[in-house]
Amino acid sequence: MSSTATPPVAARFASPAGVVDGLAAVGYLADEHIGTVVYLADRLAKPVLVEGPAGTGKTELAKSVAALLGARLVRLQCYEGLDESKALYEWNYRKQLLRIQVERAEGPGATGAGGWSEVEQDIFSEDFLLERPLLEAIRAVDPVVLLVDEVDRVELETEALLLEVLSDYQVSIPELGTVRARQIPFVVLTSNDTRELSEALKRRCLYLYLGYPTIERERAIVLAKVPGIATRLADEVVRVVRSLREMELEKHPSVSETLDWARTLVLLGIEHVDTEVAVSTLHLLLKYRADIEKVAAELTILPPGAGRG
Repeated sequence: MSSTATPPVAARFASPAGVVDGLAAVGYLADEHIGTVVYLADRLAKPVLVEGPAGTGKTELAKSVAALLGARLVRLQCYEGLDESKALYEWNYRKQLLRIQVERAEGPGATGAGGWSEVEQDIFSEDFLLERPLLEAIRAVDPVVLLVDEVDRVELETEALLLEVLSDYQVSIPELGTVRARQIPFVVLTSNDTRELSEALKRRCLYLYLGYPTIERERAIVLAKVPGIATRLADEVVRVVRSLREMELEKHPSVSETLDWARTLVLLGIEHVDTEVAVSTLHLLLKYRADIEKVAAELTILPPGAGRG
């Protein structure tokens, strides 16, 4: 399994503008900054660390890059308690136990002169290895985008494991040797910024912050993602959402919640957002009772043209 060959680093994008255009073609509206970071990550063979509030398109960026490249998406969903056996690899203990039981049933000498050493060599072979996302991405021969989602949810020990794998793109398995990547995957790590990541991990990555989009970009996203929505309704939707994000709330509405709200309004046949419509559908935008009650009491949507001199 061990190999000394250096993984190939092939340029996958011609220019930052090409990245922006390509992502738009697969339904992801990126700005120039996003396009530049993705382009440089490709050319420098570095992971991209994407931070920002939940629902701002971090995971969708990785999926869209995979779609653009025609690559397979390998996803490691992080959570508290994630360890090496779930992130990297583990042995199929049930299959190993069954193999040992078969050996015992066949009696002494069934494996020849090698005896137990042959059994041990057998049960720690490829047939008994269970790949987890990191090893799967490292060993892939086809194009792969590795998504390490919500990396801020893991403990420092697991973060150190990620750093080791992504630094050298290789994995050491004591029973089998060192597995080196045949090609360097495009790697995206996402973080909701719930805790500070280590400086070592940040140094290894290119950094991209995805905050809430501008009104113009969010309007374009709504028009692209919500079939049948009128331009006027899309404009009203994003302006109401922007006003909510300016309020002191437990959780501000994300872009994904903006899209859910817009789709709902279209399904209900609503052509114009007024205060009554907004208040009656706040549960699609806000997820805390206190936030809903506060906005319901304070929100006032002026009719088009009101207040203009």
